[in-house]
Amino acid sequence: MPYNVFVLGFDEHNQRVLEDLPDADQYRFHPLLTIDELQHGEDIPLRALLEKAQMQLENFDEPVDAIIGFWDFPVSTMVPILCKRHGGLPGANLESVVKCEHKYWSRLEQQKVIDAYPRFGLIDLEHDTSPPQGVGFPMWVKPVKSFSSDLAFGVANIDEFRDALEQIREGIWRVGEPFDILLEHLELPPAIADAGGQSCVAEESATGRQLTVEGYRYQGRTHVYGVVDSVTHDDNPSFVRFQYPAAVPDRVSDEMADISARILNQVELDNTTFNIEFFWDEGTDNLSVLEVNPRHSQSHAELFEQVDGASNHRTMVLLALGLDPGTPHRAGPYPVAAKWFLRRWEDGVVRRHPTDDEIATVERDLDGVTIDVIAHEGDRLSELGDQDSYSYKIANIYIGGEDDCDLRVKFEQCAERLLFEFDE
Repeated sequence: MPYNVFVLGFDEHNQRVLEDLPDADQYRFHPLLTIDELQHGEDIPLRALLEKAQMQLENFDEPVDAIIGFWDFPVSTMVPILCKRHGGLPGANLESVVKCEHKYWSRLEQQKVIDAYPRFGLIDLEHDTSPPQGVGFPMWVKPVKSFSSDLAFGVANIDEFRDALEQIREGIWRVGEPFDILLEHLELPPAIADAGGQSCVAEESATGRQLTVEGYRYQGRTHVYGVVDSVTHDDNPSFVRFQYPAAVPDRVSDEMADISARILNQVELDNTTFNIEFFWDEGTDNLSVLEVNPRHSQSHAELFEQVDGASNHRTMVLLALGLDPGTPHRAGPYPVAAKWFLRRWEDGVVRRHPTDDEIATVERDLDGVTIDVIAHEGDRLSELGDQDSYSYKIANIYIGGEDDCDLRVKFEQCAERLLFEFDE
């Protein structure tokens, strides 16, 4: 019988990726709440969401074999709670997940085992008007919990710092309040209990290439299966594309893998996928950890599928079943792949988005191309979820190619042929 796998925050895009797994016939994937319910409402009613998900699992009249989720908060933290409640299904424990996701707690754990992190400090939004002592400009100011770089600001002076705090104060409640509720499930060390879920961290800005290590933890051992290049625009931190595999020396990949293993051993993360973001300064050869995520990146799923022959979703599914997944390597149809972001730099209302027929024609004409439109007719860009603080994604374009030039040419053709229109 196929395994019954419940997917928290099921959406059409990830459904297609799961159904394309080489062993997809071994699973039946069931939706467990929608991503709109979980992330896109005016608020995030964590308690109600947990109860609704638990009731759906209890009312299922067959065995529940696994619970998975690809998204950031609240999905990433609801999965371990639901796994524990539903008979102790395989998965990471909640405390280890939160040690990664609470940005201040994560830094405190990192500094116990590595040196590759920026100077950082906690900000009390109610009282602080200046950066923490010892943290210099330029710096990043961000809530201890957010997702998709929302409310994260790069600041170069005290005026920008105070302006960033003002914007964060206005919006931090949306994620911070449910994150405070989540923290009630744990026995917190005093420093984290005092910080709570609605404070901020300031971190000195790191420089260099942004790289992401992807891997998984199984029975206490770290396995790295790939390094992804995260390319940003020259004049702001919005992403141009994610590209796999990253062209970095083996010694750099090995050092990132070693740092990753030390962090994950410290926080005792196990039985889950992970991704850890780094900056690599090619001039000094220094590495700096940006962020530790106790899940793999769904944004990279097609990249691994196109290059290695199976998406990283397969790894998550097998771990959730209590199995050592292993990983395929370079068994896909393309040597390189990238997720490109089609962006608009000003707010607006979508008057027209590409039709299904137009998208199908582009995908048919350009091999290795899959298009996922984000902004649809009637949408106001500033009200869409999963956006950063500097621009608006209107489409994700997944491309497999022979080399960097092939990827770029295909993206430019997509950008030219995908017709969007906006009202200011």
